[in-house]
Amino acid sequence: MNMLKKNFRVLERNVLILIAIPLPAFAFAYLYTTSSNMDLDIPSLPDALKPVLLGLVSALLLISFVNFNQGLKKLRNPLMPLEAKLERYSNMTMTRFWQLFASGFLCAIGLLIYQNAGFTVLYAVTLVFVSLGKPTPDRIIRLLKLKGEDLQTVVDFGRREE
Repeated sequence: MNMLKKNFRVLERNVLILIAIPLPAFAFAYLYTTSSNMDLDIPSLPDALKPVLLGLVSALLLISFVNFNQGLKKLRNPLMPLEAKLERYSNMTMTRFWQLFASGFLCAIGLLIYQNAGFTVLYAVTLVFVSLGKPTPDRIIRLLKLKGEDLQTVVDFGRREE
């Protein structure tokens, strides 16, 4: 397996880990707030922090979207070697998914403490960004507008070794 494909597999694995970890935390918070069977001693925070937390999550989502898309514009330079494009894409993707990871946890914490549906809505938006942002060969080709040999190299990332 060539180095580019190996790096893609590492990126794919790391993104999946960042997707998977906040899911159970949010699921627990959601089940806790919708079930009357559990009674936990959840610490309370001032109600004034609720809009701050909602705003923080919203800002994280917006920043991750804007920064990623601005970074993509710079990677569409046809003179830039594929290796450099993929390395920068990988770094941008990891930054984006760390932000989505934080967003997921903040939504879980906010829902658990405030039991406000806004955190559920923001978590759903986070999941949309996660599902639309997960790196795949087809998505990389489309986002970076690859052609020719570069396109074929990235298409090969999708082929599993036997």
